[in-house]
Amino acid sequence: MAQDIVREEMEYDVVIVGAGPSGLSAAIRLKQLDSNLSVVVLEKGSEVGAHILSGAVLDPSGLNALIPDWKERGAPIKTAVTEDNFYILGPAGQIRIPNWPMPPLMNNHGNYIVSMANVCRWMAQQAEALGVEIFPGMSCSELVYGAGGEVRGVVAGEFGKNPDGTPGPSYEPGLALIGKYVFLSEGVRGSLSKEVIAKYDLYAGKTFQKYGLGMKEIWQIDPAKHHEGRVTHTMGWPLGKNAGGGSFIYHLENNQVYIGLVVHLNYENPHLYPYMEFQRFKHHPMVADLLKGGKRVAYGARAISEGGWQSIPKMVAPGVALLGCSAGLVNVPRIKGNHNAMLSGKAAAEAAYAAIRAGRRGDELTDYETEVRTGAVGHDLKKVRNVKPLWSNYGLMASLLGGGLDMWLNTFGMTVFGTLKHKKTDAAHTGKAADFPKIDYPKPDGVLSFDRLTNIAYSATNHDPDQPAHLKLKDPNIPILVNLPQYDEPAQRYCPAGVYEVVREEGKDPRFQINFQNCVHCKTCDIKDPSQNITWTTPQGGGGPNYPNM
Repeated sequence: MAQDIVREEMEYDVVIVGAGPSGLSAAIRLKQLDSNLSVVVLEKGSEVGAHILSGAVLDPSGLNALIPDWKERGAPIKTAVTEDNFYILGPAGQIRIPNWPMPPLMNNHGNYIVSMANVCRWMAQQAEALGVEIFPGMSCSELVYGAGGEVRGVVAGEFGKNPDGTPGPSYEPGLALIGKYVFLSEGVRGSLSKEVIAKYDLYAGKTFQKYGLGMKEIWQIDPAKHHEGRVTHTMGWPLGKNAGGGSFIYHLENNQVYIGLVVHLNYENPHLYPYMEFQRFKHHPMVADLLKGGKRVAYGARAISEGGWQSIPKMVAPGVALLGCSAGLVNVPRIKGNHNAMLSGKAAAEAAYAAIRAGRRGDELTDYETEVRTGAVGHDLKKVRNVKPLWSNYGLMASLLGGGLDMWLNTFGMTVFGTLKHKKTDAAHTGKAADFPKIDYPKPDGVLSFDRLTNIAYSATNHDPDQPAHLKLKDPNIPILVNLPQYDEPAQRYCPAGVYEVVREEGKDPRFQINFQNCVHCKTCDIKDPSQNITWTTPQGGGGPNYPNM
């Protein structure tokens, strides 16, 4: 039916999908270079920032390069890091790791605790002031290809489909937005980026990507316990040997703290329940004491690209470029990627500007790829490239000791390990349920810990229930016939929003239920499903979480 739909076309010099830090940086830089360039940014969230979730301690180097006078322009970047703490936790206590053995790149001096949602809202204002067109609530549902196989544009703003995918009575076919170049800045595991990577085989000769699941809450705490600018990271309990990962606790302004847990998605035990590990973490004495008397005010979750330097795919194909987390530019030991996202957006803009000036369109922006790999982004990522594979393949202590040594040596341009590879995908790491013990999680107490559905209300997530489910099963039989007997259907647990259920009714066979209205767009299901049977696609525009200050 799609071939019968006639859509109006709008032409731009550059079409950008996603109003995150990389997409907005690209838009701003294009207009800085030439105010006459036509640039559009399409954002699936109800507003810019609605789908932005990040820790976040911001390294301002990317913003310094893009907008040097950001302080004078009133950027919402005010809380400088004043204190860095690292702990290894046990069930009832903690050991402080001193700062002096840490490689210099781990120092947070000069960085800021921020809400990236609010930073992106401010960046959008800067972009619009330069003449960039920004359309929120406009999901990009498909790519538009040219006769030569190049990416010409995207389809955005398709609304009104029935649950079965057919056009409903109020169907709107959306627009085809055509550009000389298309930038995909969708974040981790975006549906269009995934299509481009597969179509042009961009991982050929590369190591596949690795991921983590980050869950975060904002808490209002007792002013007597608040230390503005304090940054705390932990490893160890509650994950232990069950999974890699760690926590963050950031004290921002107004007596609030960001508290979160990142669980590496290469865990083997399918009984692991990442969300409940996060809730259990808050009952550690050190954390419980901090939160006592406070209240949770927001919750959210998202996947994080963790593969590092060796997992960056080829970033360009005819007419299209992958920016920021669409390419996977997170520095895992530093837990930072926003600065690299901004730098990638700036580099892509400069490459596109030069190409358009030269009369080109629809080709590969090879200068962008070269700049990312040989410039500041590559320099940042290459120094830490062995930390994640050491952790994934050999455990936490190997990562701390071997990774720490390698980071120190890389400070001087040397390495012990060369470039290590990741052994297999996160989905392939999942073991059989019969080979692992079940994990007994304490019931949430409603004070420090909460059940998933209660917490989802604090993400303001909403989807039109009459639209087609955006979570697609390649084979609807696999969850019950394969995943349930072999893996105890881990989708029940790895989803941080309670989207997937195995419903058991007396006298009936179990059935798999998808509560897509709960989806916070984290993409974990697309990554971790052991049968790789779930495909995350973009829902109708405006749906999903509505994060205020994440």
